[in-house]
Amino acid sequence: MPFAYDDQNIFAKILRGEIPNDTVLETEHTLAFNDIQPQAPVHVLVIPKGAYVCHDDFAANASDAELVDFMRVSARIVAEAGISPGDAGEGYRTISNAGAHGVQEVPHYHLHILAGRPLGRMLAKA
Repeated sequence: MPFAYDDQNIFAKILRGEIPNDTVLETEHTLAFNDIQPQAPVHVLVIPKGAYVCHDDFAANASDAELVDFMRVSARIVAEAGISPGDAGEGYRTISNAGAHGVQEVPHYHLHILAGRPLGRMLAKA
């Protein structure tokens, strides 16, 4: 059974204003907010306002305007946090989980931006 979009997921509720959030940046197509259970000193979630389940759904089906806006918001978050290694920052990690094997918990595409401390290996060496 495919992983379907559920309009009752927590991010859909945040987008509808039913659940508050700590907004970092909002544009026409994208919302970025601080994670309520941060895993690093910087832990921002970036979500499209459209109903997309995961990265490949968003990449295949979002409009050009949504895609560009999402990427530009992500870049702006990194720049404003001062974490880009290209600008003398210490670096960051982006994570997007998809489906059961990716351990996706919320069926709304979201990108985690984490930084502010050494994050270690993402996966153990095989």
